[in-house]
Amino acid sequence: MRLHEPTFSHEEVFAATQQMLSTYVTMGKQVRTFEEQYAEKFGHKYAVTNNSGSSANLLAVSLLSNPKTENHLKPGDEVIVPALSWSTTVWPIIQHGLVPVFVDCDPKTFNMTAKHIEEAITPKTRAIKLVHVYGNPCDMEEIMAVAKKHNLFVIEDSCESMGAKFKNQYVGSFGDIGTLSFFFSHHITTLEGGICTTNSFEMAENLRILRAHGWSREADEKQKYIDMYPDIDPRFIFVNLGYNLRITEVQAVIGQQQLVKFDSIVSKRRENVDTYKKLLSEYEDIFDFQHATRESEPTWFGCNFILKENVNFGLKDITSFIQSNKIETRPIIAGNMAKHPALTMFQHKLVGDMTNANRIMARGFSLGCHQAVTEAGCEYVANVIKTFIKNNYVSAHKNTAETVA
Repeated sequence: MRLHEPTFSHEEVFAATQQMLSTYVTMGKQVRTFEEQYAEKFGHKYAVTNNSGSSANLLAVSLLSNPKTENHLKPGDEVIVPALSWSTTVWPIIQHGLVPVFVDCDPKTFNMTAKHIEEAITPKTRAIKLVHVYGNPCDMEEIMAVAKKHNLFVIEDSCESMGAKFKNQYVGSFGDIGTLSFFFSHHITTLEGGICTTNSFEMAENLRILRAHGWSREADEKQKYIDMYPDIDPRFIFVNLGYNLRITEVQAVIGQQQLVKFDSIVSKRRENVDTYKKLLSEYEDIFDFQHATRESEPTWFGCNFILKENVNFGLKDITSFIQSNKIETRPIIAGNMAKHPALTMFQHKLVGDMTNANRIMARGFSLGCHQAVTEAGCEYVANVIKTFIKNNYVSAHKNTAETVA
């Protein structure tokens, strides 16, 4: 069983083919339509597509570091980020001369908390870049209270958590900017792709400008730049720095079709995680599972297992056995990003001992819960795990009983 299966079918293939045959393939009307549809569905005022979730993270940090943003981030400023995260959650911080400050996560929800953030705040702290881990929302009520108290920017890395809600509000709509991914393995796909969400018109305008070379032609208020610079060809007025992070019209029409399928895809993911937990509920002495945040509606990205400390086998033992039975596994995100060798080359800070992030890295694994996993598939996976446990697990209670006997 694969970790991921395609969410696209003949509808997307037909839409993509039709768009290609039209010969209008570079970013245009279909991209804007997709952005508007996405924003409407998930409760955002504005959405700006780009070519990956990693690019969305890059654009978000670039915008908050840009002179067009009031009180923008400057080199040397500190950004609090969870240790349990992904590389391109962190790299844009470093790439802009900022200092990532790593904090630990909650052992049950796997998310950074307001308490972790408060402990990491210094006079140099300017922003929080949180991650909603594996479809599970952070406690945004508490985090936003801390952000407001200390006047901090908030970026929500929601790449694993599209459509998740905290207190009936979608992730990516609490902070200044949300970032999401349309990679093949995520909830819905444009094959490659990402999107930034914001409730600020100015931020949306500048995201569009930064996304495409720094020129003004994609801005809603592009006429003001034409009026300001009448001696420059209106098609090529560069008003800021920029990248080329655009998606295509072909990807946009695929995305439009995917939005229609989103609710059923997420429903199946939730159902599969519930099924795994039910089938393996007898092994509470062996596994810890990820717990949903209070008053949240997760959109699970995978089903996560953490081996308890008392088990007599290791992570590689069980994952190797599972994989030998044609079931793919993977680590939970990248584990503790601060332990990866790349960080030795760049300035960063650690606050706390990262006990929980280290435990998840050393003892955690994830299984697929996507829409193509059937009930029979869940049962097969559970039976493989049960077989391994039957053949390998010796409980501490059993050892004690044998010693007494």
